[in-house]
Amino acid sequence: MAGEQGRAQVGSEVLLGLVEELADRLRRSVVLDDPLVRLIHSSRHFDDADPVRVRSLLQGRADDEIIRFVLAQGVAQWPKPGYIEGRDDLGLHSRYCVPLRERGHLLGLLMVVSPGKDLTDGETADIDKSARLIAAQMYAERLAGRAEEAEARERLLALLSPSATARAGAGHHFLTAGGGAADARHAQVTIVQVTRTDDTPGQVETALRGALETVRRSRWVQDAVAFTSDRAVLLQYGERPPEPRALRAQSQGVLEALGTFLGPGTDAVLGVGGSQPGVADAWASYEQALVGTRAARRLPHLGRIGHWEELGEYGVLLQLPDRVLNSTVLPQALRTLLAAPGGPRLVETVSTFLEHAGSVPRTSEALQIHRTSLYYRLRQVQEITGLDLDNGADRLVLHLGLRLHGLIEPTDTGAVG
Repeated sequence: MAGEQGRAQVGSEVLLGLVEELADRLRRSVVLDDPLVRLIHSSRHFDDADPVRVRSLLQGRADDEIIRFVLAQGVAQWPKPGYIEGRDDLGLHSRYCVPLRERGHLLGLLMVVSPGKDLTDGETADIDKSARLIAAQMYAERLAGRAEEAEARERLLALLSPSATARAGAGHHFLTAGGGAADARHAQVTIVQVTRTDDTPGQVETALRGALETVRRSRWVQDAVAFTSDRAVLLQYGERPPEPRALRAQSQGVLEALGTFLGPGTDAVLGVGGSQPGVADAWASYEQALVGTRAARRLPHLGRIGHWEELGEYGVLLQLPDRVLNSTVLPQALRTLLAAPGGPRLVETVSTFLEHAGSVPRTSEALQIHRTSLYYRLRQVQEITGLDLDNGADRLVLHLGLRLHGLIEPTDTGAVG
């Protein structure tokens, strides 16, 4: 999905008419974008096109580089209209940009091509008057669609609820409402969580919607989705699960799209539950996806994507609540080892030894030390911890402790994009 962030919903005839009327009065090209700089409508041409406009008209969307450039100007936070400077290297002429807001909601961006930044006071007054009408129309259309969406959101969350009673009612609707849910042999839940951003909640929710748009056009599944100000829950169902490679590409694409829309100062993680045999069991995939998001936050090597099927023992350990995931949960033997002189080196040694199933040759090769040195370090570990590394139970205690230690160590998931 990277490089293909989709197109915003087409507006109504009334909305498009307002844009065309403004363009005709100004004799300039006018563009209406959504808050993610995705094209809603572009007026007819007035011989002021730049390469960016031409590409947008041909592709139905702006290039990712242009989206990043415009959003980097902070237009989503602009308190009043202003000019976006042109960029010759991007093929972009200057544009007069009006953030379209109604009742505190950023609904879109109205842009008028103005290469010389030469709009008169009368023209900007006309633009601002039209912008108020366009924002009011967009808000009315948004309200009309959100009532039905809110009902669908609550129904999906009930289907994924821990309550069997709530699931039964929502499941009946899914299975009898058509759309293929009754025949689905595969159901899977993905959770996308934005954990840190400088953007407003409304902009984050809009970015989540945009990031999932291309995923939701997939042909191999049907879907249902619920959005909040910082999270999206996506249920996908169909005859068969996707190939693992396709699922991973889908997950990576969502995070890359968020990076485009929200910028590099944003942290986001994604959890993917396991495949379940039908929509009625989707709640289990949802619970697994929740664990996946926790893994993605705590385990940097996952690259911010936690797939349940790939978590192994972490899938069990991460079902411990956050309040107990601290140093007190570690076995006393491991805490003693960590506090001992040379503890970090000994922890690395015994961890490598356990990861290589107690093989001295492979451990010494991995650590690039002589076997004599390895034996010496392992004896130190046994003396400090009081554990016998030839005993399976003692090895298990130490191995699980090391796994838990990796989970409670401070981590930074890193920025998206």
